[in-house]
Amino acid sequence: MFRVTIRGKFTGLDDAGRAVVLAAGGAAFTEAGTFTHDSSVSAFTFRCQVAAGPQDGEDEAALGAMGALEEYALPYEILKIGVTDMREIRIRRKFPKSE
Repeated sequence: MFRVTIRGKFTGLDDAGRAVVLAAGGAAFTEAGTFTHDSSVSAFTFRCQVAAGPQDGEDEAALGAMGALEEYALPYEILKIGVTDMREIRIRRKFPKSE
């Protein structure tokens, strides 16, 4: 599983586009993606969760997230993409101290 964050800005977003962004608002990583944005709805962060195949890497994840962003059919410009491979995340568990 990958978590992809795309930072960008909208170019020529109309009222219908603003409504789409507001409806897809949220900070969670989902397969369809969610938006957080500035108060004028001109800059955005798009968060998307992309399934990982055994041979998939960051490039495939970024392309998958860009595809999810394209599904919204909004005019945008990408400024930065960040990819986190959740398969590499290790959780450190705290064990109780023995007395």
